[in-house]
Amino acid sequence: MIEAWLLAASVWVIPVLLAITLHEAAHGWVALRLGDDTAQRLGRVTLNPIKHVHPVGTILLPGALIALGAPFIFGFAKPVPVNPARLRRPRRDMVLVALAGPGMNVLLACLSALMLHIAPVFPTVMAEWWRITFTLGIVINLVLAIFNMLPVPPLDGGRVVHGLLPAGPAARFARLERFGIIAVLVAFFLVPLVAAEFGSAFSPLAEIVLPPTAAGYELIVGIFGVEALVSWPM
Repeated sequence: MIEAWLLAASVWVIPVLLAITLHEAAHGWVALRLGDDTAQRLGRVTLNPIKHVHPVGTILLPGALIALGAPFIFGFAKPVPVNPARLRRPRRDMVLVALAGPGMNVLLACLSALMLHIAPVFPTVMAEWWRITFTLGIVINLVLAIFNMLPVPPLDGGRVVHGLLPAGPAARFARLERFGIIAVLVAFFLVPLVAAEFGSAFSPLAEIVLPPTAAGYELIVGIFGVEALVSWPM
């Protein structure tokens, strides 16, 4: 059982760490380019995952989901601090900073597809591990990008909506942030647990995030000409 868990963890750890680390680093890098050096001064514009690790979101939560055999792995890193007042054009630039994280995840999904072309150069066992790891790299990054683009504060999609709204509605929308994270946790974690108690497999994560993830996956493997290892239920 321990060996099986370690094998499962080994193919998840690399793509999960890369996905959440580079997601946060991208926020900090774009903020720096647009005038805010807050993240840089705190050492957050870096590829060092230790700087972005959140004890619960990066280690305990993904580890628990792997151990429980969950059908998906979810995690998060420490949010990169951004000071809108230091940005040259705060409302526009906050939209660009918010888009940087999901944009990085889409890029990583494409790079993972490219990495699959290297698999045949390895011995059989290593090649299989490589294919699984980087296939998961596509899926994890697409899930993270799509999840974060949901128009709910404090997710990146909520930041984008806030930046695009006129000042008055934007201020009212911003007040939803204190409830947004609670709504996300209830919808994606509590609801499936309650549904399971009544014999249902209903999950908002599956209903909302997985269909566009499946479409994105099929598009990427088609563009980059790699073998699809994931079969999506229709």
